[in-house]
Parts: sequence; C-alpha cells; structure tokens
Amino acid sequence: MQANRHRAIGTILVVALSGFLMGFDGSLFTGAVRSIEIEFGLNEFELGWAVTSMAVASTVSIFISGPLADRYGRRTVLLLATCVFAASALLAALSENFATLIVARLLSGFGVGAVLVTAPMYIAEISPSAWRGRMVSFNQLFIVLGTLAAFVSNYLIVRFGDAAEWNWRWMLGIGVAPAIPYFFALLLVPESPRWLAMHDQLPSARRVLGRLAGTDRADTELEAVLVSLEHEAQRPKPALTEILSPALRGVLIIGLVVGVLQQITGINSVLSYAVVIFERAGAGANASFMQTVFVGLVNVVFTVLALLLIDRVGRRPLLMFGCFGIGAFMLLASYGFQVEDEAQSSLLVLIGMLGFVASFAFSLGPGMWVLFSEIFPNRIRGLAISCVGVVNSTVCVIVQFLFPWELETLGDSKTFLIYGVLALAGVAFIWRLVPETRGRSLEELEKALVRRS
Repeated sequence: MQANRHRAIGTILVVALSGFLMGFDGSLFTGAVRSIEIEFGLNEFELGWAVTSMAVASTVSIFISGPLADRYGRRTVLLLATCVFAASALLAALSENFATLIVARLLSGFGVGAVLVTAPMYIAEISPSAWRGRMVSFNQLFIVLGTLAAFVSNYLIVRFGDAAEWNWRWMLGIGVAPAIPYFFALLLVPESPRWLAMHDQLPSARRVLGRLAGTDRADTELEAVLVSLEHEAQRPKPALTEILSPALRGVLIIGLVVGVLQQITGINSVLSYAVVIFERAGAGANASFMQTVFVGLVNVVFTVLALLLIDRVGRRPLLMFGCFGIGAFMLLASYGFQVEDEAQSSLLVLIGMLGFVASFAFSLGPGMWVLFSEIFPNRIRGLAISCVGVVNSTVCVIVQFLFPWELETLGDSKTFLIYGVLALAGVAFIWRLVPETRGRSLEELEKALVRRS
C-alpha cells in the first residue's frame, strides 16, 4: 500500500512539473521586456502586445485543450505542450524582428493554455479526495518555482553576461533547457485511468489503478468510475449550451467570479512588468532584477504555505483572507508611489509588491485551479474548465495590455489603487458565492452543487 501511494505521488509530481516548465518559459520575458522595448523601438501599445500576445494564444489554447484532452488523452496533450515550449524558446531567442518575436510568444501561449487546463485535470482524476487539493496545488507550486528559476536566471545573465545586447536572447533561449528532459519524464507516466475507462480501455485502466491505488482497491475504484460513465453515457455529449443550463448556473457563476477576480487584481501585470515597476519606484537596474528575485522567493514560500493549509483550513477561508491581503498591500504600494523620498518610496513599493504576491500565492493562485477541478460535474469538466479558463485568460490579456498605458496615463499610484479596491470587493463575492469543497469526493460535489444550482 505504501509503495502504491509513493507511486501515485510520484506520478502526480511528474505531471505537476509541467507547471515548472510553464512558469519558467512564461516568466523569462519579464527580464527581457526593457531590452526588447529598446531593441525594436516599441511604443507603449506594442510593448503591451509583446507581453500579452502569449496570453492571447493561451486563451485560444485553454478553449481547445480541454476537449483535446478528453479526446486524445491528458498525457498526450502535455507531451505536445512540452514540444511547443522548446520550439517557442528557440524561435524567440533567434528573432530578428518584432513579428518573429510575436510568433514565438503566441506559440508559447499555446503551451501555457494546454498545461493550465490539462495538468490540474489529470491530477484531480488520480488523487484521493483527502489530499486532492494539496496534489492539485503542486501544479501551482511548480509554476511559481519555474517563475523563481526564471527570475534567478535573468538576474544571473544580467549580472555576469559579457555582451549586454545579447542578454535578452539568452534569457528567452534558455527556456529550451528544461523542456527536453521533461519530455522524456512524461513518457514514464501512465494515462489517466478515468480517461482510459472513458475510452473503453478497461484493462489498461485497471492496471493503472492497481499501480496507483493497489490491486485490492483497483476493482472498486474502477467500478465507481464505470457507474459514473454509464450514467453519463445515457446523456448526449457535453455541449456549450449545457454549461449555460439553469442546473449549472450556480457553479458557472462561481467559476466566472473567481476566474475574473484572479486577474483583475493585477497578478500578471506585476509579474510581467516587475522590473519596470521597481525601476519606476526608484530602484536601479541591477537592484530591480534582484528585487524581482525576492518576488519569486515570496511566491514560492507562500505557495508552499497554501499547499500545507488548503486541505486543512479549506479553500474558502484562504481565498477570503488572501483577497483581503491583496487589497491591503496594493493600497500600500499605491501610497508608496506618492511618497517623494525616493528611498522610502522604493521600500514601500517593494513591501507592497511582496505582500501582494504572498497574499495571492496562498489564495487565488492555487485556489482557483483547485476549485475549477472540483466544482464542475465529471462529464463536462474538461469543457467547463476550458470555458471559464478562457474568461480568466481574456481578462489577463486586457489587464496586461492596458498596464503600460495605465502607468503613463493614470499614474503608478492610481493604477495600484484600482487593483486594491477590486481585491477588497472580491472578499465580499467569495463570502457570498463560494462553497467549501474540502474533503468531498468529485461525485459528492457534483451531486450537491448541481442540485443546489
């Protein structure tokens, strides 16, 4: 039994490592933003497009990745995403013009969307309910570890790079490095047993369940899956209109509110433009890169905290407390930009950004994807996560694209003030709408939430 548990955890960790690849590839651009702006002579809207083009592609990818994972398998989609990450990193590093760079960013976005949807889906399907939230959160942990690794990589390239004009190319091209070994690691993990059963590959499903849960429990778990699938088979294939049905209205609203809230509080603006933000607050070039590393460290530490608490404290309390912290620290950063003393302003903004990232990391960061993997019925989970993920990613695109314009038009202080107010409003939304899902099976949640809707 212990060996089966270790094997299951090992499988989950390998799948969750796709998050590291996504976080690493997506965050390398943060250090290259300023150099690329100069290299290609970009205005504020072109700069916004350079940053958000990846999110645009991920929006499309999120919409199609769920159905693709349902049709071709969770592992197959993750393998494809890994190849996409390697190709996009190489193309970005070799870009000779702005158009080629955008193509590379769009390609990377397709990989991001695939990982965001498929990895939590796979993990939720093979994790016992008692520690499912913790296991799904591992994906978010590896995303922030990848982000930290990217920030450290950027800092080291700036600190020790001999040719400054080549730094941004090294920053982007190094994304190839983790993709190659991860591709071969994925070949060692099995396909999801739920997916295998869904496609009538019952011997394979039983074999995988035997490896992950033990032979004694394999037949019992497979029987439960088959009962669920048999019930689903009596209904037509999931369609977009079904997600909009009155029976699912409640879970859809929950998903949409949490999905929008995660982005309108500014997390991807802060992570994508961190170096720019710290420079505007008065930090020097090297100091800005170092402070970005601090952001990455805080992100990792508090994601680990979420990992430890999410199955003990629950999803709802963490989301509420985290949103309150996000709002409070954004207001501190807003005030920091109003302080005339440059050293004090830089310190207050740094504290505000670190506190903001910490609050996000143990709440909306992992909490949103845990909820998405739990609240939607088994039959339409892939399609529903894709649809709500599209909304989340679309809001991300808008927020990131407008951020340079907001800084120049509204000013630093008002921009972060808006983020803070929206986060505080989110506390009320969560208190009113979001149920607690801790310790309940996917089937139990489906029965309760759909009936309640």
